[in-house]
Amino acid sequence: MKKKLSIIALAAASVLALAACASGDTDAGDGESVAPAPEFAAGSTMAELAEAGTITVGTKFDQPLFGLVNLDGDPEGFDVEIAKIIAGGLGIAPENIEWKEAVSANREPFIQNGEVDIVVATYTINDKRKEVISFAGPYYMAGQSILVLADNDTITSEEDLVGEKVCSVTGSTPAAKLAEIGAVPVLTDTYTNCLEPLRSGDVVAVSTDNVILAGLAAQNEGEFKVVGKPFTEEPYGIGLQKDDTEFCTFINDTLEAAYEDGSYEEAWNSTAGTVLPYVDPPAVEPCA
Repeated sequence: MKKKLSIIALAAASVLALAACASGDTDAGDGESVAPAPEFAAGSTMAELAEAGTITVGTKFDQPLFGLVNLDGDPEGFDVEIAKIIAGGLGIAPENIEWKEAVSANREPFIQNGEVDIVVATYTINDKRKEVISFAGPYYMAGQSILVLADNDTITSEEDLVGEKVCSVTGSTPAAKLAEIGAVPVLTDTYTNCLEPLRSGDVVAVSTDNVILAGLAAQNEGEFKVVGKPFTEEPYGIGLQKDDTEFCTFINDTLEAAYEDGSYEEAWNSTAGTVLPYVDPPAVEPCA
């Protein structure tokens, strides 16, 4: 099935490329060109977004490597580039994406209330979330790990967190896992808000996905370090309205085309890949 979807997506991309050569690409305004929007079934989410020429994306604004607002006020990172790839498949240029800050606790409400069209925000696929929204992907496999002060040599694995105060964020799967293993979760709204309690000793560690922690350590060089091996699997998916199977399938096809044509790897290497090694993406899950 994966191979079949990839072939379909690649064929569609080829048709679009030929059409662009014949009629001229649309200038994205930043030196890049975006192929004309493909035709979609009337009434589909894809058709509505393509006709509107814009898409609203929820992403993190405070996570280095994946979603961090730069000095110009624009988010940048791997999740941001994945969102641009999806928008491009709709014929939407990067400057026509509306970015909305999504923290862990508001991602499902944003989708359910229609405040965003998709969420691409280090968003772990799990059964509880699937009760109220749907996921495309996964497009990356992370794992929960531990961030401590650079001179801390006593905490080396999740076993050392039992009975200890550990910072994470409200509504996240890592926070639930901390309670499960016997740590004492200290919760806030963003991971950057965990750094000061770690500096002051109010908590002994911060725990979330390894890629997020690596970004925080890289941004604060010499202060912190990531310790231990990942002790969970966190498949990152793209959140969308529940049971929008057509849109989910379109996103999966777009992701698989990006795996095949190298744009996924390019997105990684220009963002998270500056700190973390490239790994092949996981297979997408069929849309229910």
